[in-house]
Parts: sequence; structure tokens; C-alpha cells
Amino acid sequence: MNHTKELIERAHKGDKEARDTLVMENMGLVYSVARRYLGRGYELEDLSQLGVIGLIKAIDKFDCDYCVMLSTYAVPMISGEIKRFLRDDGMVKVSRTLKENAWKISKACEMLSQKYGRDATVDEIAAATELSREDIVMAMDANKDVESIYKSVYENDGSEIYLVDQISSKENEKEKLLDRLMLEKLMEELNEEEKRIINMRYFENKTQTQVAKILSISQVQVSRMEKKILLKMRKNIQ
Repeated sequence: MNHTKELIERAHKGDKEARDTLVMENMGLVYSVARRYLGRGYELEDLSQLGVIGLIKAIDKFDCDYCVMLSTYAVPMISGEIKRFLRDDGMVKVSRTLKENAWKISKACEMLSQKYGRDATVDEIAAATELSREDIVMAMDANKDVESIYKSVYENDGSEIYLVDQISSKENEKEKLLDRLMLEKLMEELNEEEKRIINMRYFENKTQTQVAKILSISQVQVSRMEKKILLKMRKNIQ
């Protein structure tokens, strides 16, 4: 744990090598979680890459004062990142009835919250929607994994805003700009075929199988080429 704690502290101070080491040391965990979502139209490698995003978020947010191990803290974030993608891509199915009930519940919660100035109780929601307590619990549980960033929330003065409006900050925008400039610089070092693969994989969100069909090569070849390109880009980062 001391070894992991030291790497986390270094990573939080901007040590990229320390963060990369943590990622490599926890790839077994990422693959283990990703395997739970096989059979939904995506290959293990694609799901694992999504899982790595969750792992990195866990590393960046982990507090060494937590009374849990990094692996324990990271599992729900790895899983959440994969589930978020699958749901956005339509692979995690929620019945139409549950979706409709969830919409009714959401509207009722907003109305009751404004009326009483507090969170609504299940009984109050049931009365407002004419749904049973069981239906309410089922609908809320089925739709709780990913909350829309466009959900309506309210300021103290009663004006309606969206969660997405509360997320961005000047610091985040600055980091995004720097990341984009760095990426553009790295892309300049690639040949046309390499640029095309990176564009399809990371900007058009195509799977390795889809890229393979477009290029008329095998998925294994795409995987090898992608890894080679990413290694090349990493070496160009100074």
C-alpha cells in the first residue's frame, strides 16, 4: 500500500510516469471488470480502453486518507465508465415503461421540491404520479446509473439551469485547450494512414472491428497498428 500511496501522491503532483505505472499495475483489474460486459457488441480491448478512463479518474480523485484500497475505490468508476458508454450507445436496455415512469418521477420530484422546499418522500411521489412504491423504486434504480448532464436544477431564486452549466470552469477550459494543442502537435508527426486510424478510433469513436472493415484488414492488425501509433505518440511527448 505504501508503494501505491507514493505513486498516487506523485501522480497528484503531475508525475505522468507515476500515473502510467499505476495504470499498468491495475490493468488486470480493468480487464476483470471489462469482461463482465462482453457479449454486448464490443470487444474486450475496446471495453478495457473505456475502463482505463475510469481507472485514471479514480487515480486522480483518490484520497490517500480513504480507508479503502485504490482497487476497491476504482472498481465502480471503471464499471461506471463502461456502463455510461454502453447506455449512451443504446446497449444497456431499459424498458419503455420504466423510462416513462422515470420521467414522471423526475417531473414530480422537481414540482414537489419547489412546492415544499425539500426532497420529496416516496409516498408524496406515489401520490403525485399514481405509481406504486414498488414501481417507483424499480424505475429509479433502473435509471440511476447515468444521470443526464442536462437535468434541470434550480437556483435559490427559482431560475432553471442545467447541471452541464455547473460543470465547466475556466481551469477546465484551459486544460482542454492545452490538451488539444498537444494532440494537434502529436498528430502532425503521424503519416496519413496513422492519422486516419487515430481519427476513426478516438474522434469518430469507431471500434477496432469497424476500422478493420473500412481498411480491409483484420481486427488484430488494427490493434497492433493502434498500439504502435500510440507508443509513437507517447515517445514524442517531451
